[in-house]
Amino acid sequence: MGIKDLFRNFMIKSRTELMMKPFPQHTKYTIGTIKPNYIDQKKLDQQVKEFYQMWKSKYLIKSSMKPNQYYINSNIEGMIEPKNTVSISESHGHGMLLMVIMANTDDFSEKIYFDGLYRFYKDHPSNNNHLLMGWKQIKDKNGNIVNYESSTDNPDSATDGDMDIAYSLLLAHYQWGSDGEINYLNEAKRMIKAIMLSDVNSIDLFLKLGDWVPNDNSKYGRGTRPSDFMIDHLKAFQKETSDPRWIRVIDKTYIITNQIYNLYTGLLPDFAEKQNGHFKPVKGVYLESEYDGYYFTNACRTPWRLSLDYLLTGDNRALTLLNKLNSWIKRKTNNDPNKIKSGYYLDGRDLPNSSENHLEFISPFAVSAMVNDNNQEWLNMLWEKMISIDFNKSRYYGNSIKLLCMVVISNNWWFPE
Repeated sequence: MGIKDLFRNFMIKSRTELMMKPFPQHTKYTIGTIKPNYIDQKKLDQQVKEFYQMWKSKYLIKSSMKPNQYYINSNIEGMIEPKNTVSISESHGHGMLLMVIMANTDDFSEKIYFDGLYRFYKDHPSNNNHLLMGWKQIKDKNGNIVNYESSTDNPDSATDGDMDIAYSLLLAHYQWGSDGEINYLNEAKRMIKAIMLSDVNSIDLFLKLGDWVPNDNSKYGRGTRPSDFMIDHLKAFQKETSDPRWIRVIDKTYIITNQIYNLYTGLLPDFAEKQNGHFKPVKGVYLESEYDGYYFTNACRTPWRLSLDYLLTGDNRALTLLNKLNSWIKRKTNNDPNKIKSGYYLDGRDLPNSSENHLEFISPFAVSAMVNDNNQEWLNMLWEKMISIDFNKSRYYGNSIKLLCMVVISNNWWFPE
């Protein structure tokens, strides 16, 4: 063995010691859950890794003005207004999650990227709570990346981005430890406290839309976004802070979920609000579009987000919903993933102008399929469909949800502990 080989082995050993949960992890999910079984685990891991490399090459950007910072360019296709938007906190959270989970002993770069993403988050705080992230960043005429601000839009936070960033910091602590330049655990705890203070309704203890919503706001103070219902995150927040209020937030989130899903289809709306003591899907244009009360571009994430808690902890409070959802989508499409549409009324009818081959709608159904072995053939077909859609023919949102779901489906998502 030559000097170069010895040095390489030493470096790999050192990196492994510094990396406590390198990819792939092959997490043992709840007994009875499934994964694609027409290919072996090695192939699953390979497909995830290859797609991640394409995703990272396209969307992870080094800041030209602040070279120790990185961001996720979620507007590379120019779909977000204004056109000079370069990032949003939701996509930043996606990036931070992926850098930790995909860190491996072949390449130590993910920690460098993660720390750069962390610095970008810290450099673009919300105006309302500096521990949370401003929800949208633009590139100004001088090339500087700054928080977006307009007459109708302030640099405030969005709950989903805040939650993913905080969860990623917990993952980073259990991946690399907190003895380096950044104390990941302390930063996570500070952010979790800020989320409780600013993103949670302090009276009813449900997740708000962001730190911009006062509890007593007549329109939005009663509102919530089901795609933010990341209960594995909430349980991690409770574990690390020992704050009993998180248990109440978890319970309330499940109560709301079971109040608003359609009893026939299992579908949830993009937005819901409290009316006469109970939560209901909103009607008409609430925050984003005429489809705010239907299963659209926010709610399409719910089969993935809600399934994770069952996969990781066995908590079955959403299982009835998930089983109904799986049964309905199989009936609706006649067991053909090619027929999954990009939006539904909650009763299961197609939304106007909905179309097929949208990864953000297909991929989450593969995660929900995992909860019951009756879905094995369906899950296999969904995975095959996901893999078949060309990376360059999809946009940021679909590619990112696909990748995050691939991590889960391949048994490589893990809980911070």
